[in-house]
Amino acid sequence: MKSNDQKKVAASMGNWIGLDRRGFLALLGGLPALSGTLSGSALAQGTPHKGGILRVSAPANPSSLDPATGGAGSDHVFLYTMFDTLVAYDYASLQPIPGLAESWSFPDPTTFVLNIRPGVLFHDGTQCDAAAVKFNLDRNRSGERSNIRPDLETVTDVTVSGPNQVTLKLSQPDTALPLILSDRAGMMCSPMAVQERGKDHDRNPVGAGPWKFVSWANAEKIVVTRNEQYWRPGRPYLDGVELSIITEINTGLRSVIAGQNDFIYFLSPQQKQVIDRAKGLTAVSGPTLYCVQLYLNWGRPPFNDVRVRQAMNYAVDREEFNKATMNGLSEPAVLTLPAAHWAHDKALDNAYPYDPDKARRLLAEAGYKDGIDINMIGYTDQRSQQRQEVLIEQYKKAGIRLHFTNGSLAEMSAAFLSERKGDGFLSAWTGRPDPSLTYQLLFGAGAYYNPSRVEAVPEIGPALRATRAAEDIESRKKAFAVLQRLVTDNALVVPLLFQFEMDAHNAKVKGYRPNLLGKPKFEDVYLEG
Repeated sequence: MKSNDQKKVAASMGNWIGLDRRGFLALLGGLPALSGTLSGSALAQGTPHKGGILRVSAPANPSSLDPATGGAGSDHVFLYTMFDTLVAYDYASLQPIPGLAESWSFPDPTTFVLNIRPGVLFHDGTQCDAAAVKFNLDRNRSGERSNIRPDLETVTDVTVSGPNQVTLKLSQPDTALPLILSDRAGMMCSPMAVQERGKDHDRNPVGAGPWKFVSWANAEKIVVTRNEQYWRPGRPYLDGVELSIITEINTGLRSVIAGQNDFIYFLSPQQKQVIDRAKGLTAVSGPTLYCVQLYLNWGRPPFNDVRVRQAMNYAVDREEFNKATMNGLSEPAVLTLPAAHWAHDKALDNAYPYDPDKARRLLAEAGYKDGIDINMIGYTDQRSQQRQEVLIEQYKKAGIRLHFTNGSLAEMSAAFLSERKGDGFLSAWTGRPDPSLTYQLLFGAGAYYNPSRVEAVPEIGPALRATRAAEDIESRKKAFAVLQRLVTDNALVVPLLFQFEMDAHNAKVKGYRPNLLGKPKFEDVYLEG
């Protein structure tokens, strides 16, 4: 049963969220079914009980364990263990539900009030009250080291309006704020720890989540232990979580098969047969917003020319890329939102059909009649290198010569997004609960995931603001159609495919449920045996 607060929040937000489970599971339509989808972990099981350490194989080292200063989408799995958010989201629909804020409201279009749950403590024993929330929101929106400033760009002032209430004044109506606060911007850190530790808080974080930080052996293991003062009665079930960094996915899967670990996430469809053959392993899969794509730095040559960016989109065979890299078990992508998402504009589905000849003509018009060399940033793991090989061969047919510089996820993400090295970047967008945040972070001026730090076209800013000013779902859809047309016509990114979440665990793991962001949370997990 939902609490009265949850019912009120769901009712108040229902007029503009509009993304239900049935609609999103339509992602499965027209795609081969994956056996094990919403597997036994999501079905009726035994009575949950406390105890045990969950051992997880994680595919990437975090960029930071401070939610404000990190830059990799893969950080969330680690952050979720230690940090609660002001607003939570429903796993199946991404609708906002109470978190550290037990309720919220918009008294007028440019005022947002959060009522903070009383009695919540950070792991260091300090209060997670209105003053702490103000500290975090001010730090996130204006801190020198914050990578999430654009998330809160509409917030002009945060005041403590009661011991457990904060009031945000906005520069414009912003209906995306509740779901924005279910992401990094809503993860609350201990003000005392941040002030005392400074940059060291990146590696020694203090949150208010179900587990508290113990240690981080760089590129090896992160350990968290039960928060005995956690505000949710009876939670967490697990005594702790140990996340071993195993960047080679096949090696990570073998560690679960051998019993060294209990759980692995971010698997590929090619490994499904291995899971099925392994004794005692269960596969869990579900649709996600996870988009494999080519990021482009349009702030400098050659991608400051829209014709070159358009050529990059025409020159890639997305269907073949899906077959070659995902056994055809993903959704080819033209937009940054999947086809079943409520904000997806189907009118743009055929914007860039595979046409290498047209790509060559566009390059010639841009002054590259003999083709062009593109310096790309990428990763060293086996899956990324396979994708690189496919793309190199595809682009070669259009006279586009890709050259990759590879390294670890954290190293290469920083190289392209912070140090602005390379022309483009083969990576992924892991999705955000509200689609306006996706477009803001990828294409907004000053956004961390926009290496140019400028808007490619001046219409982007007003179009973004319009998506967050609209209140009802139909108005938002129309606003997103304008924004998506701008992004697509100007070829600001090269979306390739939407990947399904695929995880595997042994028989001890119970209660795990996938979510639409494809980023595992372990709050409901317990161990048997």
